[in-house]
Amino acid sequence: MTLASNKTSHAAITDEPILSVAELTAQVKELLETAFPRVWVAGEISNFARPQSGHCYFTLKDDQAQMRAVMWRGAASRVRFPLEDGLEVVCRGHVDLYAPRGSYQLVVEEIHPQGMGALELALRKLRERLEAEGLFDASRKRPLPAFPRRIAFVTSPTGAAIRDFLEVLRRRFPGVEVLVVPARVQGEGAAAEIAAGIAAANRLRPAPDVLVVGRGGGSLEDLWCFNEEIVIRAIAASGVPVISAVGHEIDVTLADLAADVRALTPSEAAERVVPASEDLRAVLRGYQQRLSVRLRSRLQQARAQVDGLAARRVFSQPMQRIHDEQRRLDELAARASRAIRHALRDGRRRVDHGAGKIESLSPLGVLARGYSVTQTLADARVIRDADELSVGEQMVTRFFRGRAISQVQRVDFDAD
Repeated sequence: MTLASNKTSHAAITDEPILSVAELTAQVKELLETAFPRVWVAGEISNFARPQSGHCYFTLKDDQAQMRAVMWRGAASRVRFPLEDGLEVVCRGHVDLYAPRGSYQLVVEEIHPQGMGALELALRKLRERLEAEGLFDASRKRPLPAFPRRIAFVTSPTGAAIRDFLEVLRRRFPGVEVLVVPARVQGEGAAAEIAAGIAAANRLRPAPDVLVVGRGGGSLEDLWCFNEEIVIRAIAASGVPVISAVGHEIDVTLADLAADVRALTPSEAAERVVPASEDLRAVLRGYQQRLSVRLRSRLQQARAQVDGLAARRVFSQPMQRIHDEQRRLDELAARASRAIRHALRDGRRRVDHGAGKIESLSPLGVLARGYSVTQTLADARVIRDADELSVGEQMVTRFFRGRAISQVQRVDFDAD
């Protein structure tokens, strides 16, 4: 049938436009994404799965309804607590339609537990594990040099921590060299930048005498990067003595436990790292001003570049097609795994069945039930009928165990 004839037959059914499944799905997808570009949803996680791709798939439900949800690997890597079935969460994301199945889903961009219990539990478990490895042992602590000449500080160059540290340092010790290793101290990617900053400080030549890692105070979420395993291991591996100066007096992080010395504040870190000297103030003030001007200039240039790139449409949703294909790969991998397990079970059943049949047909099995086999001694021919024997002929009778040799004395035939 030609395309023209198809159109004619459709026209005979209705005057309204006839859509293909793909066309209708695309329209529904556009309506959903337009109507719900951003939404907050609370519910309980169930059917949670995280394949090797790093994406998270789960069902978000309450006592009246449920919906599928997906969190792509990039967003999932920012979650600071374990996701598992039964966890009550609040999610932010947008509604999407997964065309291959014709089902809608919530694409989660941000997720929070109901309350802070999950974060505190994750922190306690990590502390116990690292403590068991000995990363917090007192025997690992090293003393600080009495008169350091080079100090490296891993922190945000625009934060209050570096300003407070430099302010105290200016009053206490002249001629000290301070190297600020820029790193974000809050939010996504901060832990990796802090760990990289610690490693970079250890590669400096000449090497610094002391390494300070810190920031100002904040909530548990604000300080979470200083509880990350990558930061703790970087501090423990540092060849330079480390002072942890994170938060105010009431804030204690795992970085405080791993460092050689804990300072209650960045200001106290400056007091503990150098002896008192009022002559340092003028030198550090000039250093701080030059550093602040250069960093602000570079920050403004970088922000202008980022804003220009972000305004381009190509960056609005660049990963949509890749995400769909990655999800299809995850589903195909799961189907292949199930098919292989099913084939193995069927093959094992067939082998067991064949072995049973072979066992039932084995001559040894027949002999084991009390039967015997009689053969001529001369040519080992099996005797099936009495008329195959002659008087005086020697025979071999085989049993389940052993055999007997006999001679025919008489041949009788039973009546029919």
